[in-house]
Amino acid sequence: MTPSVLHVSQPVDGGVARYVGEAAADQAARGWSVAVAAPAEGPLPRELAARGVACLPWEATRSPGPATLREARALAAVVAGFAPDVVHLHSAKAGLAGRLALRGRIPTIFQPHGWSWLACDGPMASASAAWERLAARWTDALVCVGDGEAAQGWGAGIRHPLVVIRNGVDPARFVPADVVGRATARGKLGLPLGAPLAVCVGRLTRQKGQDVLLDAWPAVRRRCPDAVLALVGDGDLRAALERVAGPGVVFAGPAADVRPWYAAADLVVLPSRWEGLPLIALEALASGRSVVGTDIPGLAEVLTPEVGALVPPDDTTALTAALARRLGHPPLVWDEGQAAVIRAKEFDLRVTLDLLAELTSATARRPCA
Repeated sequence: MTPSVLHVSQPVDGGVARYVGEAAADQAARGWSVAVAAPAEGPLPRELAARGVACLPWEATRSPGPATLREARALAAVVAGFAPDVVHLHSAKAGLAGRLALRGRIPTIFQPHGWSWLACDGPMASASAAWERLAARWTDALVCVGDGEAAQGWGAGIRHPLVVIRNGVDPARFVPADVVGRATARGKLGLPLGAPLAVCVGRLTRQKGQDVLLDAWPAVRRRCPDAVLALVGDGDLRAALERVAGPGVVFAGPAADVRPWYAAADLVVLPSRWEGLPLIALEALASGRSVVGTDIPGLAEVLTPEVGALVPPDDTTALTAALARRLGHPPLVWDEGQAAVIRAKEFDLRVTLDLLAELTSATARRPCA
């Protein structure tokens, strides 16, 4: 059986969008009938067009709100028009609208890419977890991108149908840069050739913790006066972050290709408050870069002591110490970068895509309610 698959995604940028693009393109290359339902604007539709994968317009905001029921009805119409054997919902918003629309009538995969309740506090977090427990009955497979995400789901009372398929990175696309490659990348990006450089890639949002990084940066600069911090990405906190940023901080904006930033960096920093299993960490490792990240599920299962450092989230003192130690000691980041390449080999994208295809094919064959 050659299945037809409809992926549904909101967001259309960042790591989730890159994952959806890779998965959809891989399944299309297998000869499957594949399409993606997503908002028409953003990097994902352009990536799909370049790869020859159909993108079906589904207008939806990123967060739940009064329009959610209307978005669910619109998605039901898209599904009816494409008539897939299986629907694969990516991230919280698609998981909400999709399962409200389908309610188990079509074999359904849901992939949270970071649980919805992690973005909430108090009653809203409890309500989000309760929804996930309810919606699990309309989910044939619930894909967690790492063991940490699965443990969080289990702890929230979500049992069946959790399955772990770890995120992966393409080792042919993300490769280490040598000294010449680093100098070339810095020249093209307009960065000083000799300055210690920390790069933070990701949406400028509370989740990604750039506010903590900017709080720590003045202390880093006191220990490494020439150090430069590049924030690569955009988001709703950009204006607020720009107001508080001190010397040595570059707001680079979004990058269609992040590989030159990894090549230019001495290290990559991920000060996130929560994650699934971030592609940025895997890309940085495969690019031979030391990584400083927060000790949270997702990052904790990727970063070992040999490849960088884990610090508590929201801890500016620990973050300062980890960054300053590495930016002031080039042999350390070199050694960690060498170990990072070896570590990245344990997260091969080919394995991820093969396992996902196997699960999708099996899900498409299941009888629906």
